[in-house]
Parts: sequence; structure tokens; C-alpha cells
Amino acid sequence: MAKKPTTADAQLLLQLYDLRREAEMRKARNWWNGEFFPQSADDYLKVMWAAKAPENAWLRQVQSYWGMAAAFVLQGVLNEELFVQPAFSGEMFLIFAKVYPFLKELREKLNDPNAFGSIEKVITRTKWGRERLQMVIKRVEVLRQKRAESK
Repeated sequence: MAKKPTTADAQLLLQLYDLRREAEMRKARNWWNGEFFPQSADDYLKVMWAAKAPENAWLRQVQSYWGMAAAFVLQGVLNEELFVQPAFSGEMFLIFAKVYPFLKELREKLNDPNAFGSIEKVITRTKWGRERLQMVIKRVEVLRQKRAESK
């Protein structure tokens, strides 16, 4: 049985939340959430290999932030039930849903079977998380279609 959330869990969540408010992190999150809708592993890699582009830094910053936070959960440092509440981790589900359709290919092309691994483990280890992921994937597809139609 999972440990009961503690005051230390709440404090860590608040610290993680505070990190999300830093100016450059806000830019990175705004880009991931509102502008970055990769259609394929190659779309993702195009940004990843553009070393001097701000989008490259934003891609890595948001992905590593959520990977680090998920690792806290996996290592028992942070209460999972508290962490996966949509008010805190909804963004993690969103970024993962954006790469999920081509995750296998992305891992192959990166030669990294663990890319997005901590995030995936936290999201998919409960029925609730798997169901939420499917819901967010559907929302992302609607957003992708709307973006394609507006271009």
C-alpha cells in the first residue's frame, strides 16, 4: 500500500510548482503546451538536434523537469497519489500524449529505450493513469487536427 501523503510531500510539490514559475520555464511550458505538436519522431528530432534554437532548450527543459519529478515518485521520495492529481501533473500527461503515438520509433531513433521512461512508468502503472492518458491522447489529436486545418 502506498504511503500516506506527508507534509514533506506537500512541500516538495510546492517547490516543484514554484520551479514551473521561473521565466524561462514558463516560456518552455508555453511552447510545449501551445505550439509544439509533433506529428512524428522526426518532428521531435528536428527540434532536438537544433542545438542553438530556443525550442531545443525548451524541449529538453520541460521533458527533463517531468522526468525528474516522475523519478521522485518512482524512488518513493514523493507520494504518487498526490503527484498524479491533474491540478499538478496534468501537463505531464499532455507532453507524454504528444509523443506517445510515435514513442517506440523515437526511442529507436534516439537509441534510448528509456526515453520518457520515468514519465511513462508513473502514468501507466495505474488504471486511472492509463485511462487519463487515453483521454488526453484524444484531446491532443483534436488539437492537432484543428492546428492542421488552420494552416
